Amino acid sequence: MKKRKLFNGSFVEVGDMPINVAIRKLKQKLDDSGKLEDVKENMFYEKPTTRRKRKKGAAKSRWRKKLQEQALPKKLY
Repeated sequence: MKKRKLFNGSFVEVGDMPINVAIRKLKQKLDDSGKLEDVKENMFYEKPTTRRKRKKGAAKSRWRKKLQEQALPKKLY
């Protein structure tokens, strides 16, 4: 009987499919799981104050974008 290894992550069984398709499927799984963003985020240390400032700036830009979408268009004359 064939034993299967248990993997603690995302993996794709290649089998008889082309390697390009397998790589594409693996990339899609990594994007869906969000693990790649976590690794990139934790690659360098970010001070808590810098993190708060970055998140606050992103919230401000989202708010400005929302207000701009709700605003009436300028008169064109």
